[in-house]
Amino acid sequence: MLTRRLNSLPVYKQHIFSLLFSLSCIAAAIIISSACYRIIRENPMIVSLIFTFFLILASCNSVGCFYGIMYSLLSVIWFHFIHDHAIMNLTPTLFDIFITFMCMSAIAVLVNNLTSHLLRQCDLIAESERRLTDAEKEKMRADLFRAISHDLRTPLTGILGNSTAFLENQECLGEEEKRIIVTNIYEDSNWLINMAENLLTMTRIKDDNLSISTRDESVEEVVAEALQKVKKRHPECMIHTQVPGKFLMLPMDAVLIEQVAINLLENALFQSKSTAPVDFIVEDADSEVIFTVRDYGIGIPNDKLNCLFDGIYYANIGAADANKGMGIGLAICKTIITAHHGRLTGTNHAQGAEFTFTLPKTKDKLFAL
Repeated sequence: MLTRRLNSLPVYKQHIFSLLFSLSCIAAAIIISSACYRIIRENPMIVSLIFTFFLILASCNSVGCFYGIMYSLLSVIWFHFIHDHAIMNLTPTLFDIFITFMCMSAIAVLVNNLTSHLLRQCDLIAESERRLTDAEKEKMRADLFRAISHDLRTPLTGILGNSTAFLENQECLGEEEKRIIVTNIYEDSNWLINMAENLLTMTRIKDDNLSISTRDESVEEVVAEALQKVKKRHPECMIHTQVPGKFLMLPMDAVLIEQVAINLLENALFQSKSTAPVDFIVEDADSEVIFTVRDYGIGIPNDKLNCLFDGIYYANIGAADANKGMGIGLAICKTIITAHHGRLTGTNHAQGAEFTFTLPKTKDKLFAL
């Protein structure tokens, strides 16, 4: 409706528009009804229907009831004093004029009030949706902060404990024990670096509406870059990759999508508790490209399937594996894919778990949540 845009204008512009629109409606009604009456003279009711239609149109798109009543008055003047007298050679009675005017005014008031009520309801619904969206954003922030505190605290505690043990007992420690302590410190430090990269990745997404800017990127190059970084961090890992034979370009933020692929691949390598190779499969669909990271390990616990992306996944696992928690990583992956208007899901298959995300082929200025 024009009324929603009309309400955003200054008051004097609202009244100017309402006046001009009502006059346009009455002019259109006069022209169309006169033409129709000349064509269908045996059915003069067509004139009343045309005037009623334009009355409803004017009442729906004007401020207040005044302009609908003005339309009714002008319609009565034309219909009874000009149309009936000039075309039908009739002289209307005062009662006929009064009844016609009251009926048309009642229609105008009813339609205007109904339109105002519907607009208020739409505004209330929009406000409720906005509050729900704000609540979801607050919940996401709280989950992310919770996951960040957990994922940072655990490796820092490990680094502090191992370094303290090394400094206090270095003289009585054997070479193998020293190597184990230093290895633990190295792994915890590497995990902190990965966490910092995840958090820096989030700064590429605007805070208020999670919007991103994209450009066409080669899917094969993005996949290759992600695999190269994973293999550099974990030289012993085995990943089987399958990409379409044809050249694919997608609108995306390449750095963000690389981070998603890295997070999911590392998740599959460490959380699967398996030495079997991980599959990284890219499939070309009609309107989107599908990316699947599939492992062959222990799978995802059934009670965790509904909270994979809440930022709290793996928060309660054993302390030995806590530094490899993927709560913050999965939450960030979900945010990035949502910002690309894609979908991210995690499920179990017959021999392990798999995460699948999609990226649309449409070229838009994208948002997220």
